[in-house]
Amino acid sequence: MEQNLQKTTKISFWNGNRSEARQVYERQVLKSVLEATEGIWGECEIEETLDDYPGNQESLVFAEKGHDLFVTVAGNQKFKEGDMIVISQPLTKNLLGYRLLIIRAEDAGLFAGISRAEELQKLEHGIPETWSDATVFRHNGFSVVEKGNFDDIFDRLQNKRFDYSTFGANEILGVYENRASKHEGLIIDQNILLFYPFPLVFYINPDLPKLAERIGQGMQNITSSGKLDAIFNAHYGKISAQLNMKGRRIFVLDNPLIPDEFRHLAPDIGNL
Repeated sequence: MEQNLQKTTKISFWNGNRSEARQVYERQVLKSVLEATEGIWGECEIEETLDDYPGNQESLVFAEKGHDLFVTVAGNQKFKEGDMIVISQPLTKNLLGYRLLIIRAEDAGLFAGISRAEELQKLEHGIPETWSDATVFRHNGFSVVEKGNFDDIFDRLQNKRFDYSTFGANEILGVYENRASKHEGLIIDQNILLFYPFPLVFYINPDLPKLAERIGQGMQNITSSGKLDAIFNAHYGKISAQLNMKGRRIFVLDNPLIPDEFRHLAPDIGNL
């Protein structure tokens, strides 16, 4: 895109490598951010790309794919060597950091009986290759099977290549409905809730500081106006009750990858 946003009508937004639920939400937040800044910066049209990039290509989203911005977790190690611009204002509070399990139905009793983190650490957690979750869970003493991708993870869970996989509260219902439920015998565990700081933020192409300025200002605008809360509540206002998050055993993990400005994040289910 052109650096002068007043003359620009299109912004290339990469929205792949994620669940449909996240795609819908993040698209709506970006649209609201741009609308909230039209008075100063002018109108923009979003050109969205939903292509999934393999782990070794995701880090090239700016340099080779030519996109202008995308959303990912703060501290994503795939981009630690780059100089992209990060907007340190979470899109979904810390909802992605509340992790729930998808398991085999035959193991429901096993997981219902878990009362200590040590018991869960002994079981194998399946995570697609290059996902940041793998580093977090290894750091906390969990047994991790990092292999494959998002498309085959439930085949491997069904075939007992590992014991469970976790997904954020903001995506697990969609992930289950659209993917896991297609595999016989898989269910969402009803007893365990994991937590660690894992906020979603905008990453901006380093060649576009004006766009970064606009996104930062827009995030401030929709936060102060209550628009961001309205979007959150429309998508996730009932999620705590739907997932019985208050009734679960919660285990708090440390995220060694998180930038210092997010280390204060702590479980706050009542504010979801």
